[in-house]
Amino acid sequence: MLVGVVCLITLVAVEAMAITTVMPVVEAELGDRWLYGWVFSAFYLGNLVGVVVGGRAVDRFAPVGPMSIGVAVFVTGLVVGGLAPSMAVLVGGRLLQGVGAGVVPAVAYVCVGRGFPAELRPRVFAVMSTAWVVPSLISPLLASVVADRVGWRWVFLGLVPVTVVVAVLAVPALSLPSLRRPADPSGADSPGGTPSRLRAVLLLALGATVLLGGFSADAVWIGLPVAAVGVLILLPAFRSLTPAGTLQARPALPAAVLTRGVLTFAFFSAEAFVSLAMTSARGTSTQFAGVVLASASLWWTAGSWLQARYSDAWGATRLVRLGGATLVVGTVTMLAALSDSVPVGVWLIGGALAGLGMGTAYSPLAVVTLGEAEPGHEGAATSALQMSDILGISLGTGIAGVLPLGGVFTMASCAALVVVALAPRLVRPAG
Repeated sequence: MLVGVVCLITLVAVEAMAITTVMPVVEAELGDRWLYGWVFSAFYLGNLVGVVVGGRAVDRFAPVGPMSIGVAVFVTGLVVGGLAPSMAVLVGGRLLQGVGAGVVPAVAYVCVGRGFPAELRPRVFAVMSTAWVVPSLISPLLASVVADRVGWRWVFLGLVPVTVVVAVLAVPALSLPSLRRPADPSGADSPGGTPSRLRAVLLLALGATVLLGGFSADAVWIGLPVAAVGVLILLPAFRSLTPAGTLQARPALPAAVLTRGVLTFAFFSAEAFVSLAMTSARGTSTQFAGVVLASASLWWTAGSWLQARYSDAWGATRLVRLGGATLVVGTVTMLAALSDSVPVGVWLIGGALAGLGMGTAYSPLAVVTLGEAEPGHEGAATSALQMSDILGISLGTGIAGVLPLGGVFTMASCAALVVVALAPRLVRPAG
């Protein structure tokens, strides 16, 4: 089961790393620079739908069914993206990829919760993070070579047969009887639960889209009211899909869900623009940008193994605080590296520190969530965590798309400071 899950996560990692690397080439051919951030935001808005629907489905059915459907939608999105005649169509393809890819972690987290005892979960999450190692080492460089030699479209289309083969080999492992939900999870099948959650997540995606549309507007007098409408749509939907008190960062589960969203906002708003910043501001090649992105992912994995090693001794609060502080240093280093007076190699240091901080802080939030989830409701708890995760990425990359490059890394640093401030809320008060 674990091997099957790691294989599927590896595919998602390959896609994510490859597309981030070649996006400057895609933008040069298709144009519409204003849609650059939307290529990332659309993927993660689709993820919102995938994780909520997938998490809810795995609370009702065996994991093999939701995962199979998710993989099929992901493959469809790859085909649409690879054949896209315009940036707008590419955004649509990325939306489909996001829906399919969102099911993968939703199902995987539930499998971890049901298939492994609590004391082993930090190590299991470290193994799952290791699924990013090979993609982080070869995917950015391979993607840049493919884009140069045969065209960026094959970065999408080339993944189609690989995804199909891996799915045929991996998905049946998710039919193990031990991975089915425990008997009688009260309320899991309450009438109208699934439609109401689907309606809420669609409203959440709509609110995020309107909010980002407001930020993208040329005129401030138009953009601010539109963004305000997006917030009014988004907040009620977010509340209905997350544990009570999430926006107030109540201790334990609610704080973990909120912190995860802020953490991904900080990291991915910076990472999505590393390649563009290096090629446009510093004049480097996409290959060197790919090395920086690979370094960040490699150090993410190192951070994940660090938290697995010291999880019992340090606890979630200390690990998340340490990871957030390291992420602050990494993004500030990237901000400094925009200047021509700073050696271009400093980008490697900034990427490594950001990845190390992310890996150290990321998995402990999942451990807290699974530890607080009620038996039979692991899908609902982990889908809330990942929904916050993805919303943070979507808003971070979308807002960053309308900022100057210096503003992107400044915003990421400020968000990482918020993670440090939220870390003490991850444990319940004594007594």
